[in-house]
Amino acid sequence: MPEAGYLPIPQKLARQGVKDMVRISDGRMSGTATGTVVLHVTPESAIGGPLAVVRTGDRIRLSVADRSLSLLVSDPELAARLAATPARARTAERGYLKLFLETVTQADQGCDFDFLRAPAIKARVPA
Repeated sequence: MPEAGYLPIPQKLARQGVKDMVRISDGRMSGTATGTVVLHVTPESAIGGPLAVVRTGDRIRLSVADRSLSLLVSDPELAARLAATPARARTAERGYLKLFLETVTQADQGCDFDFLRAPAIKARVPA
């Protein structure tokens, strides 16, 4: 996953006394950043997730209790934005990049190779 670097408060907001702002990313973050940060947003922008089409002025609802983000634009507007900004299909002929592109799961599934995931445990049925 890409690293979400520390994004300082813009000077215009800092001069107005803003001490924190929500930062939203489909990446990860080291322990060096501070403030309110929402990470591991899925699906990621690179594969056409809604984060790729957020525009300045859009409203976003963050619910910590529900563990959800909602881009508050209409479904037709979201569909139009996504259609106008198609995800780039990345490919590789061979090697690690090919393996990564074809098998690494999204953040909500652990960002791991899908073939390393434990199989589902079958319910034990008494004999």
